[in-house]
Amino acid sequence: MAWVSPYIVVGALIVPRAVRLLREALEVLLESVPRGINLDDVRRHLAGVSHVVDVHDLHISQMGTGLPVLTAHVVVDDGCFHYGHAPEIAEQLRTCVATHFAVAIDHSTF
Repeated sequence: MAWVSPYIVVGALIVPRAVRLLREALEVLLESVPRGINLDDVRRHLAGVSHVVDVHDLHISQMGTGLPVLTAHVVVDDGCFHYGHAPEIAEQLRTCVATHFAVAIDHSTF
């Protein structure tokens, strides 16, 4: 049996983890959509909330590995501001993105 250098063994253990770490760092730096999240599905689901007229400028990215954040402009019925239930709608939207999808988005701004 041939002798294997310990440097080769250590390198073989380190390289796959380093590649994974670099890929995750690149995804964060490029502000890419986290894996497991489909923007179109999120947009459709938010638009389905009562009194929501339109959802645009939807952005989902990562602040760090496993920390997705969402920002979106949400247009609601004018009456929501007169009758004071716009904050309730915002809370429904926050709860929706935090619980409905496979990847929970706990940090959202509407």
